[in-house]
Amino acid sequence: MKKRNLLVAQLGLLLLTSCLYAAGGRRASGDAEVRVLKTPPTANANSFYQGNRSPLIASPLYKLPIGAIQPEGWLKTQLEYMAEGFTGHLDEISKWCNIRGSAWANSEGEGDYGWEELPYWLRGYTDLGYILRNRRIIDESKRWIDSTLASQDSSGWFGPRVNLTNHDIWPNMLMLFVMRSYYESTGDKRVIPFMLRYYRWMSRQPLQNILPGSWQKWRGGDNLEHIIWLYNETGEKWLLDVARVNHERTSDWEGGIPTWHGVNLAEGFREPAEYYQITDDRRYLQSTIDDYDSVIDTYGQVPGGLYGADENCRPGYTGARQATETCTMVEMMHSTEMLTRVTGNPLWADRCETVAFNSLPASMTPDLKGLHYLTAPNQVQLDTANKAPMIENDGDMFSYDPWDYRCCQHNVAFGWPYFAENLWMATAGNGVAAVLYAPSVVNLKVGHGTPVRIEEKTDYPFKGKIEFKLSTSSPASFPMMLRIPGWSRHAVVRINGEQVDAGTYPDSWISLQREWKNGDIVTLILPMELSVKVWTKDMNSVSVMRGPLAYSLKIGEKWVKYGGTEKWPAYEVFPTTKWNYGLVLDDGDLARSFRVVEKEGTVAKQPFDIDAAPVEMVAEGKLIPQWKMEKNGMVGALQESPIVSHEPVEKLTLVPMGCARLRITVFPVAEGGATKGSK
Repeated sequence: MKKRNLLVAQLGLLLLTSCLYAAGGRRASGDAEVRVLKTPPTANANSFYQGNRSPLIASPLYKLPIGAIQPEGWLKTQLEYMAEGFTGHLDEISKWCNIRGSAWANSEGEGDYGWEELPYWLRGYTDLGYILRNRRIIDESKRWIDSTLASQDSSGWFGPRVNLTNHDIWPNMLMLFVMRSYYESTGDKRVIPFMLRYYRWMSRQPLQNILPGSWQKWRGGDNLEHIIWLYNETGEKWLLDVARVNHERTSDWEGGIPTWHGVNLAEGFREPAEYYQITDDRRYLQSTIDDYDSVIDTYGQVPGGLYGADENCRPGYTGARQATETCTMVEMMHSTEMLTRVTGNPLWADRCETVAFNSLPASMTPDLKGLHYLTAPNQVQLDTANKAPMIENDGDMFSYDPWDYRCCQHNVAFGWPYFAENLWMATAGNGVAAVLYAPSVVNLKVGHGTPVRIEEKTDYPFKGKIEFKLSTSSPASFPMMLRIPGWSRHAVVRINGEQVDAGTYPDSWISLQREWKNGDIVTLILPMELSVKVWTKDMNSVSVMRGPLAYSLKIGEKWVKYGGTEKWPAYEVFPTTKWNYGLVLDDGDLARSFRVVEKEGTVAKQPFDIDAAPVEMVAEGKLIPQWKMEKNGMVGALQESPIVSHEPVEKLTLVPMGCARLRITVFPVAEGGATKGSK
């Protein structure tokens, strides 16, 4: 019996050891305890930053308050350009952002323009001000916030009265993002009671008046996010019942896809995963995964992390010339940032970076003084001509114009600010995680309450070296977690120059637990290997990938001013060089098909510009004469690869997709190129 018990114990220990290594076994490396994990641990919570309260599932990651993270380098430039661009001056451009006569600026909720546009803009504008510590923007945003706080009546309702009459709480969902950011930044004691009174009002409404239809019903997850946040701040248990009702009245994202509108998809698919925090039922989380996969599998067979929905996803319109709204881009970034925090799964952070680095930059001019409604992976002329029915909506959808594109004009404001706020997060065990990579500085409390400053120096996503320098007044023991992206197969980690025995794998976290001292330096090297993605559902076309970036053909650009004002002009962009090339690929040795050219020195202040691209590739291709532009300026549809071309082989230059306003990012394969499989 004793031998049998000993054998059982030994088998149990062996099984436990195997499970530990499957989930991220511990190993020593120098004076650090190293673990490689699929998701961050949730035990021991965090003593300094608010996560999920019981009975919600424990938080794997904790959002840091606005101001804890200061973007640097190219990312800071995006925010500074926003402040000086149309986002920072939308009150001069947009009638919806003029405080005179606005229903949002009236304490009685009366006046004009009381729907989504103002809060769409304000949620990014407010965050932008506090991140940059821009007094002009802070003061302007506070005027709107004070007016909104003053508009709350005795029932708890706030904001324009027309929305109350219409039983439409969608605009209020947007304004509550503003209130949360303002509270994070200032601690204003008016905000929490304001939100509690509002949700008391909601709890008393007849069910038929709660999310009765339209945008609010599909996007009820935005409201659920606020309710969960408020519960975590206050511990008021009745809010969980409000959350349940909100979920029941939201469109059924668990049962499939209730709407194929592009922006609704980017916002709505995450709602079951939000509710999963309350139920601890992984079927809800799986519904979010299934919804995402369903959309991407049919309409997202393109680089850039999005899907063709030039208003709605439409059967038969699935190729690389189908475009995506700018609104969809920033909403997808927000959803993936949230899902990273809720699940700890690094795959969602990968997806956020894919959109941010490849799709979002080209939705705006390099100086961020104009935008367009639709951006596509293949898009070779940005003119004002009507592209319908190839694009769903009539009219100008492609030109750059700060005055137009109503929803996107306002909503794009929160894309880069929210990205900057989610670069770093706190972890259980009073640690810190580098979640999204960009030059930055983070200040937070770790260990037993020791303040630490970590400076992140990097030219990522263009280059793969990331250096973290720690500054602290006294040694502190805590875990520091680094995300290993899904495309990274050979990541290297060093502490003070000594390589760590990590055993990393794609889409994982490496946790470094040690006593950290002032001046310690952690270096993460993510070798950016080349790959070619074959789009078997899009004519066996291909895209060239390197690290987190897709690469586009470098096309000469001619910018022609056609409207606007001297300060806020509108532009069309026309190609000055040929674009209709197929790639010639070496089946036997992919590396021989491309030559990578990294420019020396640090990246330009604005790297997402055709002439400032920090990295280029030299490739080989052939003209495809039969591949032509449509009469309306749309790029021609792709033909089945391989395509026979009798044209001579030419040297082509490829640039990162986010640098190219005119772009071919999904290529045909010219005769002699690879067509099957992905390398």
